[in-house]
Amino acid sequence: MSSEVDAWRKRHTCVSVSPGGIDGARSTCHAGAMRCPLCHARPARRSCPALGREICPVCCGTKREVDIRCPADCPYLASARSHPPATTRRQQDQDLAVLTPALAGLSEERQQLLLVALTLLDRFRGEGLDAASDADAASAAAALAGTYETASRGLIYEQRPDSVPAQRIADGIRGMFEQLGRGRPSGFAADAAAVLRQVEDRIRAVQRATPGDSRAFLGLAERVARRLGNPGLEGSPVEGEPAAGGGRGSSSIIIP
Repeated sequence: MSSEVDAWRKRHTCVSVSPGGIDGARSTCHAGAMRCPLCHARPARRSCPALGREICPVCCGTKREVDIRCPADCPYLASARSHPPATTRRQQDQDLAVLTPALAGLSEERQQLLLVALTLLDRFRGEGLDAASDADAASAAAALAGTYETASRGLIYEQRPDSVPAQRIADGIRGMFEQLGRGRPSGFAADAAAVLRQVEDRIRAVQRATPGDSRAFLGLAERVARRLGNPGLEGSPVEGEPAAGGGRGSSSIIIP
């Protein structure tokens, strides 16, 4: 009980008002929320389950899943996902328009592999001076597709991309794909080749549509990875991908 009282006192400030002197003295209590501990500027009005304290609505909205590791049961997170702002919905529609031509021509299994490839592009793109561009990503996808096309015919010939960032991406994707394709090397090679050709095609299409943004497609890959929870780790099937027992999970991206 005492802790609840202390918490209430921290959130409220009592101000004494005496308009009529001693005889007419009266006191009124005005509730005043404490300042947000993140911005130190706005009133803290939302209880944050991740931080265990109250923060302001602006910090809740802008730092959610960026600076704050929000739990899945956070009501504000659930509400934001159910009712995203208009700008977010427009971006999602644009991303889906880019991916639909690739997804529409693939089997469901290859669709899921394409989504994995996008999350791996985001994972291995690098930061700062080592950051890859869309051109690097396209080069990596093209080289890997050629390598897997050769492997699907029973031959071993590794094609290499033309830049250091592209080689980093190619090595990272190939390492993860080798884990995913264990047990069926030739069949998986054909799947990987088809998926990577589609990735290359989508990157080239975005490059043509947005010549002034050298990382437009990688931005899309980042958004996909964020929505899927960045799957692809060994032992962690993609959302919606067949699990070891044959069941299916639910994907956070609706595949047309």
